[in-house]
Amino acid sequence: MAAVQKPTPQELQKVASELGIHLSDSDVTSYLELMTGAVAAYNAVAEMPNELPQVQWPRTPGYFPQGDDNPGNAWYVKTRIPGAPTGKLAGRTVALKDNVCLAGVPMMNGASTLEGYTPDVDATIVTRLLDAGATILGKVRCEYFCFSGGSHTSAGGAVQNPRKHGYSAGGSSSGSAAVVATGEVDMTIGGDQGGSIRIPASYCGIVGMKATWGLVPYTGVMPIEATLDHTGPMTATVADNALMLEVLAGADGLDPRQGDIKVTPYTTALGQSIQGLRIGVVREGFGLANSEPDVDALVRKAAAALGKLGAVVEEVSLPMHTAGQAIWAPIGHEGGTAQMMMGNGMGFNWKGMYTTSLLDAHAAWRTRTDELSDTLKLVLMAGHYFTQKYRGHYYAKAQNLARRLTAGYNAALDKYDLLLMPTLPVKATKIPGPDASRAEYVQRAFEMLANTQPTNVTGHPAISIPCGMSDGLPVGLMLIGRNFDEATIYKAAHAYEQNVDWTKQQP
Repeated sequence: MAAVQKPTPQELQKVASELGIHLSDSDVTSYLELMTGAVAAYNAVAEMPNELPQVQWPRTPGYFPQGDDNPGNAWYVKTRIPGAPTGKLAGRTVALKDNVCLAGVPMMNGASTLEGYTPDVDATIVTRLLDAGATILGKVRCEYFCFSGGSHTSAGGAVQNPRKHGYSAGGSSSGSAAVVATGEVDMTIGGDQGGSIRIPASYCGIVGMKATWGLVPYTGVMPIEATLDHTGPMTATVADNALMLEVLAGADGLDPRQGDIKVTPYTTALGQSIQGLRIGVVREGFGLANSEPDVDALVRKAAAALGKLGAVVEEVSLPMHTAGQAIWAPIGHEGGTAQMMMGNGMGFNWKGMYTTSLLDAHAAWRTRTDELSDTLKLVLMAGHYFTQKYRGHYYAKAQNLARRLTAGYNAALDKYDLLLMPTLPVKATKIPGPDASRAEYVQRAFEMLANTQPTNVTGHPAISIPCGMSDGLPVGLMLIGRNFDEATIYKAAHAYEQNVDWTKQQP
């Protein structure tokens, strides 16, 4: 990069004015002289090498598939990157959500303002997948900077639900779910800040795990808000999901959210009896204002099936669950605005690996704001307004309330091994047409979040598995566990999957 320059007198006056500082001409001269040491330090840093992980596996940039090569519009770029010849994932094919850095391969995170960017680093999870023998086949579409639970906001166009054309594949990991459901790849990486692994898993009828916050390193994945960010496995089966999490989980020394994490061999939970396992059916997860009766019925039917397999299944009340969506809102709106947008995707005040090339490329959004999706514009304007008007008070209060929400879940999980509810209150909805109103466009993006958002705030692990079909569309069952107890979730999910043919379950 070019040398760091001391501001001109005019630039310093402009900065001071923006801060409400009034400077005379002599003040400007004085402060400019006092900045000499800081500018010299910045130039010293500019001359130092960046501390980034080495890219280990050879690859080609790939190509952008069109037409019959991309019938559901789920792919962004196709390539082929073989990993190690042996390992837990040898012979398995993987696609990455397009918010994951894959060095040398284009990345746009669903956004026209980032199109043309090519990362110079691999996310930690990319290295782990390749080290384990996986072959990466490319990047799949996601929603515009991941701010949508529908599959219609990407700058690259809507992703079709593979079970029913014209319907949403869910978001924001829309392409990730679609290519697993069609069998184009064995497994994919998704991301989840408000449900974005579990929503498309539910809509498309696959398995999606949002593991405990921090269990899977987020290094090299474009953030939204560090306290909400999760990344993890999306697969066709529970067994593949557990296997993939074994590869992904664990500290990398670069993600500061990874404190005292606990990793176990998740595949050992497969095939185990669930006799005596205590499952609490969360009353507040059913009968929401937009709940579809067939969705509630199929999830209750699945709960009964788990009871027949030996689990103790009882209804439990978790009153704080209903507050989870409200608590999420200030964190998601203000935190996302501060970190992902105003902070150029990286933000400040955390110790970890900063993807500086992504930060530089993403900064261009400021000159192209009219291109942002309506969902992102809404979040950005709301987040900026509330931060400016109320000084960040409600972001701070919501983070304080997050502890109460977490305690509510923990109290229920003191009595039960797992909590159960519908992943979403609805099945996949129709993709808004080109003449859809803004109100419909936004509604289709945010209407399904009530049950998924709370565990992004609390950090508890939660999985969506398919439990039935209605009107040609899948329904998802969500199981929530104690922190770092993904094994118990997999045990119950696998028992259900092995004993119940979800494709034949009707309400």
